[in-house]
Amino acid sequence: MKRFFYMVGMLIFVLSFCLMVYYGKETFYVENKATTENVYDHHIVLITEEVGNDYWHLIENGARDEALNHNIYLEYIGPKRSDNDENLQTFDRMISAKVDGIIIQGLPGERFKNLMDKADENSIPVVNVDTDVPDSQRKAYVGTDNYQAGFLAGQTLIGDTSGDQFVGVVVGMFDALNQQDRLKGFKDAIATVNRIKLVAIEESNITEIGAAQATYSLLKQYPNINALFGTSALDGIGIAQGVEEMNPTTYPYILAFDTLPETLELIEQEKIAATIVQYPYEMGRLAVLKMVELQQKRTVEPLNYTNTGVVRKETIKNGEILQSGDGF
Repeated sequence: MKRFFYMVGMLIFVLSFCLMVYYGKETFYVENKATTENVYDHHIVLITEEVGNDYWHLIENGARDEALNHNIYLEYIGPKRSDNDENLQTFDRMISAKVDGIIIQGLPGERFKNLMDKADENSIPVVNVDTDVPDSQRKAYVGTDNYQAGFLAGQTLIGDTSGDQFVGVVVGMFDALNQQDRLKGFKDAIATVNRIKLVAIEESNITEIGAAQATYSLLKQYPNINALFGTSALDGIGIAQGVEEMNPTTYPYILAFDTLPETLELIEQEKIAATIVQYPYEMGRLAVLKMVELQQKRTVEPLNYTNTGVVRKETIKNGEILQSGDGF
């Protein structure tokens, strides 16, 4: 009987061992197969200004589509709300993680430039998108020529209006480099005519409600304002809301920036006169393409400007842009 139980025990042990080896092999094979299927040539990070921003989602979409074409793993990361300090921390963390490349909006201050130096020392190429910091170690800039976009906005205001214009401007953030460039271009353009005067500037903190509050403040403090310009994507929408709250006797001329769906709807409703159009999808796509060239050790053009134009009611139908619009 002892021998019988001993043989049964040995049989159970051998059977258990064989099953363990079999299932272990199958598990390893599946995991190995999954790992093989997810091998990428490069890991690139796109650091967004804020993850919920529709404009930045368009940049992300362009970047993802181009990344797919080149077998690149694209990581999209950033703060929930625009926060330069958090963006800088993320930038530093991605450098320490030794990713293959970083796409990031140019930020003001020496800390950003120091991190650009750190990335360069670690052989991590950085491409600036949307906003440029030319006096840094960035390898390329992809995006709008923001000074020219602001100048185009000023020219649009001149062409669309007659008589004296007293202008209030709403900027996304005072310390944002792209906003500063757009504002400078706008000022230089309207300075070419005597009938247009810049009355005051307020900050929206890149939110619709912030732009509405800024507009309310401008119109209350300066009731002679008859034209308003918003320099970031949500400003035009907020400006229109602020004007409706104030309900002025004469509806002011409103010039927006970017082509968010609500902006286009307000143009069709004739509440916004026109908007300066950028091409964020193209920015994201081209930024990844430049990063691919950098990974291949190819020479990259430092300035890669995407198109800019003007969209008015006649170029929109049912919320869709029929043509690119006027521009440069």
